[in-house]
Amino acid sequence: MKKTFLAMAAVLGMSMALTTAGDALAQNTYPNKQIKFIVPFSPGGGIDILARTIGQKLGDDWKVPVVIDNRPGASGNIGTEAAARAAPDGYTVLTTANTIIMVPSLYKNVPFDPIKDFLPVVPLAIGSLALVARPTLNVKSVKEFIELAKASGGKLNYGSPGNGTPHHLAMELVKQRTGIEILHIPYKGSAGLVTDVISGQVDVAFLPVHQVLPFVKSGKMLMLAAGGIKRTSVTPDVPSMAQAMGISDIDVDMWYGLYLPAGTSKEVVAKMNREVNAILRMPDVGVTLNTLGLQPSGGTPEQLADLTAADLNRWAKVIREAKITAD
Repeated sequence: MKKTFLAMAAVLGMSMALTTAGDALAQNTYPNKQIKFIVPFSPGGGIDILARTIGQKLGDDWKVPVVIDNRPGASGNIGTEAAARAAPDGYTVLTTANTIIMVPSLYKNVPFDPIKDFLPVVPLAIGSLALVARPTLNVKSVKEFIELAKASGGKLNYGSPGNGTPHHLAMELVKQRTGIEILHIPYKGSAGLVTDVISGQVDVAFLPVHQVLPFVKSGKMLMLAAGGIKRTSVTPDVPSMAQAMGISDIDVDMWYGLYLPAGTSKEVVAKMNREVNAILRMPDVGVTLNTLGLQPSGGTPEQLADLTAADLNRWAKVIREAKITAD
């Protein structure tokens, strides 16, 4: 009996050793083939350029091809589902915006769970939104705008690139925190919205800082605030929303993150986190992102996990109270 037990223990020990060695070998050889970055939005946008910038650097450093797979549609749901269903081997990566935590509250049937179906890898960047107004609105600050909105009895309006967009939810958050009533005008994209703010048909809007900065400098728009909690580096003389309103947690900024399918090994997550953090610290990458109005962030998987969970609950409350549904 003792000999049999010892023999079985020896076989088990050899099996465990082989498994451990196999896992170590797999980690040491990762990556050894093409990596795919899924971008759940159309080519040419900020998130697409962000993914291509990081993907190219990653491929150069790891000596493997990195391809960008754009899968737009349904506010990012199509591409995000594809990433959630991919093999958890580190070769399919999701690069996305904070819309990933908004859509579960906007759609009745979302084919993925942003918490259960993904492993956060690294926060990528922050995209600051600015609160802009038509020049003829005759307000010079956020507080003056709020006072005017309260006095107008719901006659003011604001525009957004569409129902359920971060720009739309940002204003709904402001409405809930201040009690103002202001009419929402949803557009299909931001081009027409920018035109109508300049022409005076739209009173105010939240739009990316870099997108509106040229119009602000030329006097075609007024910038009342820029950034959620902190001032932006490109508009240091403009207060953030938190500073302008005197509310410390009025964060309206967009953020971008990198995720892997749930089940991916911790070693792969850690390796990709280290590499992407190094890429985000590269000066030329910082210049590229700044031209898009993005501030490189970087950080740990735990930081992105905390941000994902916190904002999932925060925006769900805003969406629920405002009774918002996607188009």
